Amino acid sequence: MAAIIPDNPSSSQPAAAARQDADFVELTTPLVESQIDSGDSGDPIALQFRVDPREALEVPGFDADPVGDLAANAVPGVLHKYRGRALLVLTGACAVHCRYCFRRHFPYGDQRLDEQALEQALAYLAADPEMTEVILSGGDPLVLSSRRLAAVVERLAALPHLRRLRIHSRIPTVSPERIDDSLCQLLAAFPGQVVLVAHVNHPRELGAQSAEAFRRLREARVTLLNQAVLLEGVNNDTDVLTELSESLFEQGVLPYYLHQLDPVAGAAHFAVDVEVGRERIEALRARLPGYLVPRFVVEQAGEPSKTPLG
Repeated sequence: MAAIIPDNPSSSQPAAAARQDADFVELTTPLVESQIDSGDSGDPIALQFRVDPREALEVPGFDADPVGDLAANAVPGVLHKYRGRALLVLTGACAVHCRYCFRRHFPYGDQRLDEQALEQALAYLAADPEMTEVILSGGDPLVLSSRRLAAVVERLAALPHLRRLRIHSRIPTVSPERIDDSLCQLLAAFPGQVVLVAHVNHPRELGAQSAEAFRRLREARVTLLNQAVLLEGVNNDTDVLTELSESLFEQGVLPYYLHQLDPVAGAAHFAVDVEVGRERIEALRARLPGYLVPRFVVEQAGEPSKTPLG
């Protein structure tokens, strides 16, 4: 099994490969900006989205392709790691840039889905009768217009073996106005089940606007889950994780995964030791009903599934 925790980030040295570059500039939304306490140097929202000088440090074990995406690139735009499901990279764009993003160095330019590439991707998905789930990702697929999404979703709906459509997105909490009638109608019309996996790391990311966005998605028959990443300075705290699970469920979202940080170059300062993560999960079990305790996992290149750590 590959190492779960890379070498100690304290042994860092500057390296050009990990430096902040024009492809991963600081990017937020007005809602995210309103959540940041500018007077707090340790603000958990700012830590997720503000550029940090430590991103320019080279740390052993932290690299540009931490979860083996490139090896799983079956055809342009398709990442196929696990049996029965594959990920469709619809865009390299996001509404925000999470500073710990495991795809911050991903070569999106090579995965651009023009008409020819989309046909090839759909043919690949159609040729595998075990392909019961397709995951729309990126980037963030919901930055695309409903018209552009419909062009893909309607083609996927025609695959006879496809049972589920999964969408990974931060949009409901960073740009909730995007969850509009056109999007909800598109998702409600999909003949199979639709799952949206949100990405919320701290309870302060949730509010009245996200609650409304999640309500609209539920009314469109979308199952709502959340995946968080255990991040030093952000949510490496039992009280914060407890409140996160409670607040998510109050908005109709079930805590799903708590990820060990993917060791991507530029994010070593967010790393939490895996044993600390296990302690956090045990503490959550003592405080919360079982359905509110997320599964603590890590993604390791070449493994047939996420690896449980709890």
